[in-house]
Amino acid sequence: MNESIQLIPGNSLITATPEEGRMLAVKMSRLIIKLTQPDAEMRDKLRPIYASDATMLILIGQSVAIEFATIAAANNYWK
Repeated sequence: MNESIQLIPGNSLITATPEEGRMLAVKMSRLIIKLTQPDAEMRDKLRPIYASDATMLILIGQSVAIEFATIAAANNYWK
């Protein structure tokens, strides 16, 4: 595991608003991709492949949704 990548920015899932929570979910999803494929050149090479594949784009959305559900629960759904 790459110790320089902090998978939970600020080491907290607590956010002031749902919008901030959603942005954190996007960031966390991107960080796990960076951890999984640490070579930036390879990520750049793969980007056109998934950018034109509807199934892969849907899977990216699912990844963000799962992260967001976790963040929302941690924030008591901003009640």
